[in-house]
Amino acid sequence: MDVAQIKCPSRGDSRKELVMVINTNLSAQNAASQLMQSSANLSQSLQRLSSGSKITSPASDSAGLAVSMKLTAQMARITAASNNVNNAVSFSQTQDGYAQQVNTALSRMSELAVLAQDVTKTTSDRALYQQEFSALGSYINNVSTQSFNGVSLFSGNTLNVTTDSEGNTFGMVGINMSNATYTTATADDITSVTGAQQALTDVKAAISQLASDRANIGSNEESLSYYSNQLTALNNNLSAANSQITDVDVATESTNYAKENILVQTGTAMLAQANSLPQSVLKLLS
Repeated sequence: MDVAQIKCPSRGDSRKELVMVINTNLSAQNAASQLMQSSANLSQSLQRLSSGSKITSPASDSAGLAVSMKLTAQMARITAASNNVNNAVSFSQTQDGYAQQVNTALSRMSELAVLAQDVTKTTSDRALYQQEFSALGSYINNVSTQSFNGVSLFSGNTLNVTTDSEGNTFGMVGINMSNATYTTATADDITSVTGAQQALTDVKAAISQLASDRANIGSNEESLSYYSNQLTALNNNLSAANSQITDVDVATESTNYAKENILVQTGTAMLAQANSLPQSVLKLLS
């Protein structure tokens, strides 16, 4: 390397020489290199503290970023599945709300069927009972046509509810209120004792069917509640795992920031000192 040098004999030994370099300032180069590294670390620490994330770029932790992306996507799917389950629970609760009213109607219809068997009642009296009996039957028939967000509540179809992030499903047992057990009871005529007796038998069968249907509704709700709780717990655990990868520890990072800040200030001062060293050559020239 072609550099300007000044050689001075060292004291006590004429064979040794002190070399003072002007063009190439190795001390300044080393100080500048250290300062650049400290400045980069300080900038990264500042980004982490301001964003709250340890991974401010793919270069920060490429493997951690990949894992975090997968966890984040899985949590989004779990949230979607949880919404599906909660909507299914609301669907079942709506079913049961109607079923409770149908139970009240059937109970009254069975009572009317017994009243119509009273031998002291006239045909006119039974006609009045029939009027109420028919109105309740019409209500039950109307309930069988109800829907939830356009989906039939009582079609009897099994509904497959998504229960996890991988698309697995739970078969929610369908309730069919248009089956013969219900329609036969609602179509009965209690204007005669014989008709009232048959109506009582049919309504009792409908009540038994409704009890079975409500048991299925309750079973659906219970199972869906377990799935909902499971999804909530899983989502919380995955969130905690993702936090370990991505979230910055403010206390630790604040310490790193303070350290790097001191190193930058010290490096700046040392670089200025290193740059001033070649000026000492002037003393030899004066």
